[in-house]
Amino acid sequence: MTSATSSGAETGELSSSTVQVTFDDGIAWVVLNRPDKRNAMNPTMNREMNVILDALEIDDRCKVLILTGAGEAFTAGMDLKEFFRETAGFDPIKRHRMMAQATNWQWRKLRYFAKPTIAMVNGWTFGGGFVPLIACDVAIAAEDAIFGVSEINWGIIPAGNVTKAIEAVLNERKALLYIMTGDPFDGKKAAEIGLVTESVPQSELRATVVALAQKLMKKNPITLWNAKVAFKHIGEMDWELSEEYLTAKAIANARMDPERGSERGLKQFLDDKSYKPGLGEYRREE
Repeated sequence: MTSATSSGAETGELSSSTVQVTFDDGIAWVVLNRPDKRNAMNPTMNREMNVILDALEIDDRCKVLILTGAGEAFTAGMDLKEFFRETAGFDPIKRHRMMAQATNWQWRKLRYFAKPTIAMVNGWTFGGGFVPLIACDVAIAAEDAIFGVSEINWGIIPAGNVTKAIEAVLNERKALLYIMTGDPFDGKKAAEIGLVTESVPQSELRATVVALAQKLMKKNPITLWNAKVAFKHIGEMDWELSEEYLTAKAIANARMDPERGSERGLKQFLDDKSYKPGLGEYRREE
């Protein structure tokens, strides 16, 4: 794995027993940190990630969040021993709360996070790991990263919203092939079928992700947030409802935006003749 930190990076007080958080020039590096377990997500990590995401969403040091894993894995999925076997006898309400903690950060919080999120997939990604991977806005994988939905191989189905997450990004034929066979595949194949945005050699992974984060940081943050949330909601709407929702969302975005981006863009294009849409960003500071 390419190191998530760099010289000059600031170690934040948010780091916990299972997650490392560092800040570097507007990027919050969130590293799942159980390398001896291939960063399997246990109840402790799930509790800690909920706290960390809540804090980062309002932390000015975080302009873009990059999620990755320590060692050779992104995450091997749910910790089978700690999350399933050791909790089998729990009171149903206690077990439900524990499972909700996993779902909250892996899907709800991460998918609608107020800032751009990038999954930097450095290695092994299996089972439940597909949920936070897909919840991120963009995913860049190392070509030699290994993916798999292997639940079928020990007689269970991909539950806990794994199947739903896969359905959101893969077509039916590709999804069913890997769900029904459990066959592993690499980062190149993950990019080919649309599970990740693109794949690059491991040696180029960090630089590629940082360059993308820097590009996103140049955009209007309020508009970026509203644009991504709108896209994620309209998939379940028909055309008429989508039109109404997007119209209302555009109005809300203009009212929420403290830098009045649409007005600046129009002025720079129509009056100043200094900006050409499609060829770059409008000047956010004048």
